[in-house]
Amino acid sequence: MQPLLREDKPPERPAPDLDALRARVATLNARYRHHGATAVLEGALRDPEAGRIAMVSSFGAESVALLHLVAMVDRSVPVLFIDTRLLFAETLAYQQEVAERLHLTDLRILRTDEATLAQRDPYGGLRLGDPDACCALRKTLPLEAALDGFDGWITGRKRYQAATRAAMEFFELEEATGRIKVNPLAHWGPEDVRTYMEENRLPKHPLVAQGYPSIGCAPCTSKVAPGEDPRAGRWRGQDKQECGIHFVDGRPVRNTK
Repeated sequence: MQPLLREDKPPERPAPDLDALRARVATLNARYRHHGATAVLEGALRDPEAGRIAMVSSFGAESVALLHLVAMVDRSVPVLFIDTRLLFAETLAYQQEVAERLHLTDLRILRTDEATLAQRDPYGGLRLGDPDACCALRKTLPLEAALDGFDGWITGRKRYQAATRAAMEFFELEEATGRIKVNPLAHWGPEDVRTYMEENRLPKHPLVAQGYPSIGCAPCTSKVAPGEDPRAGRWRGQDKQECGIHFVDGRPVRNTK
């Protein structure tokens, strides 16, 4: 499948009516508060309050569980995969394997165009001096452009993954963009993910067995020792916990430990 090459600047979006969006999110959370992941997904894709929804997937360590759930509900849901050009070769191969196995019919591969990369990160060293700027250039920029026209997006985030996610709801308002984020697996724990993958015989990311329980770009991901937090290998030694595509109060989440 050909990648979608994005321009340097995402299209301008009209200022969102935050009060109306907050009310929509509150309605959705009240409506689906006691439902399971599949019902939340069905609601996100069919409920008029949710609007037009895409899925964003890293095809990482646990991604296949949610991808499988989405495929069972509607294989035609747009699935956005950001290729930063710094991913592990294993991730790229796994992405192709999973997409083919689940028969995803609208996979969109996103990349920042080469001219913009050459201008802003000509030697590929931006990640060393300013990892936030690197994530913004290689992840946030192409994702924002690809999400233009969508009212929200499905994520695989879960409460157990970080303190910043501990109170996460099924539906959230990303006030910085005016989009609704859908977190169908918010209440799942590690055992829920493992059980679902085993029961459905879903392929595992090959790097998980090598000690990578959370997988991002190759230069910024390291192995995790037994007993460490699963995300300890992401930006190890840096005051950084998220790649920047997720926001709290309009700002990228920083490490709060």
